Amino acid sequence: MNNITLGKYIPLDSPIHRMDPRAKIIAMFVLMICIFIPTGFYGYGVIALILVICCLMAKLELTYILRSFKPMLLMMLFLSVVNAFFIKTGDPLFTFKGFTLYSGAITQTLYIVLRLMLMIIITTLLTATTKPLDMTLGIEDLLSPLQKLHFPTHDVAMMISLALRFIPQLLEEAERIIKAQASRGVDMENGSIREKIRAILSLIVPLFVSCFQKADDLADAMEARGYVVGARRVRYKQLKLRFGDVMTIILVNVLMAGFIFAAVWLRKNNAI
Repeated sequence: MNNITLGKYIPLDSPIHRMDPRAKIIAMFVLMICIFIPTGFYGYGVIALILVICCLMAKLELTYILRSFKPMLLMMLFLSVVNAFFIKTGDPLFTFKGFTLYSGAITQTLYIVLRLMLMIIITTLLTATTKPLDMTLGIEDLLSPLQKLHFPTHDVAMMISLALRFIPQLLEEAERIIKAQASRGVDMENGSIREKIRAILSLIVPLFVSCFQKADDLADAMEARGYVVGARRVRYKQLKLRFGDVMTIILVNVLMAGFIFAAVWLRKNNAI
């Protein structure tokens, strides 16, 4: 459970931490779009280089970033096996007992794995450098144009920030329950499939009960502090875009335009 880094804020003093949350959220979405623009491995290399520079500027340790990949290893392995069996494009690499592995399967698997890794780094970088309250204010400001359509922007922003904020707490609660069940003789790692399913059920039930209890306590605390859903509010903290924030937004949009141009050029020249 300690391998999960999503949702954990790391209080450091860095240029990335001091950025406006709106600029970071916009940059995250633009980089997510760039990941899915078909520019080949060169595009992934450019995005990876940008993220490495951002991680260094944010003073995040490499081991912290690498820990975020561990929960996704099983999914990456599963996708690799599926692609190996179902993708039949490209040149055949080898054949074993009627099974043929094609180069297209390897390429497609690398694309998927790199996309997952880049998306994990982006989301980890955002949550590790942005306070939950700042995240709420940033999302609410970005959704503010929808207020003309009577869309509850504040409530949606609050729900998103609370969901991100409680991910680490729920993981810690799950780890505590696992240790408590292990002390009672429940083995989560060994045994048959049926025994493992029973062990997981012994974890899920108390975890759900704890989640509902925490949600109920949070609702009572918010009501005790005068929080009313849909009420008009004023802010003590006002967000202000600085020169660096504006330049960041401009640069990521220029990067996306460059990716689109590169994808069109590569398609015309059949380079990918």
